[in-house]
Amino acid sequence: MSETVQEPSQVTEAPVEPEAPEQTDADQTESEAAESEAAESEAAEEGESNTESLLVQEGDIAGDYLERLLDLLDFDGDIDLDVEAGRAVVSIDGGSDLEKLVGNRGQVLEALQELTRLAVQQDTGVRSRLMLDVAGWRADRRAELTELGRSTAQTVLETGEEARLRPMTPFERKIIHDAVAAVDGVRSESEGEEPNRKVVVLKG
Repeated sequence: MSETVQEPSQVTEAPVEPEAPEQTDADQTESEAAESEAAESEAAEEGESNTESLLVQEGDIAGDYLERLLDLLDFDGDIDLDVEAGRAVVSIDGGSDLEKLVGNRGQVLEALQELTRLAVQQDTGVRSRLMLDVAGWRADRRAELTELGRSTAQTVLETGEEARLRPMTPFERKIIHDAVAAVDGVRSESEGEEPNRKVVVLKG
C-alpha cells in the first residue's frame, strides 16, 4: 500500500514595511517654529512692500498737487520723487522763481510742506510725514546746521559753558541734536515754545 505524503504548502508572507519614526515633541516644536518664522518673514516682507507702496503713492499725490500749484503760480520747476528713511521725499528744482517758495529761513517752505502733507492725507486718509525740499534749500541748510552743531558742541566741551542757539524749526533742531550727539561729553535739549523753541547745548 502506497502512502502519499503531502508536502506542506509554502506560505508567502508579505514584506513588512518599516514603521515611520514617530515625531518627537522636540521635532514638532522645531517644525512649528520654522513654520512660524517663515510666516513672520513673509508677513514682514508684505508689510514692507505695503509701506513702500504707500510712500510711493504719497509721492505721486504730492507731485500732482505741487505740479498744479506751479502751474497756477506760473513757476518753472522739475519735480523729483523718492523714498528715504521711511518717508516720501519730494524735491522741486530748476526754476528761477523757486526761492520765493522757500522764504525767509524756510518759513514759506515749511508752510508749503504742511499744505502738501494735508493734500496727501486728504487723499489717503493717513497722516503723512512727507519731506519737501525746494531748490536744494534743505540739503544746503542741513550741511550748514551740522557744522554749527559740531562747532558749538566743541566750544561747550572746551569752555564748560552752555550755549543757547537762536530759535529754529523742528527740522533745524533735529539736525543740531544729531550733530551734538556725535560729540562725546556734551548733550543738547530743546526749550521754549513754538515758534521760539531753541536748542541748548550743555556739557555732560
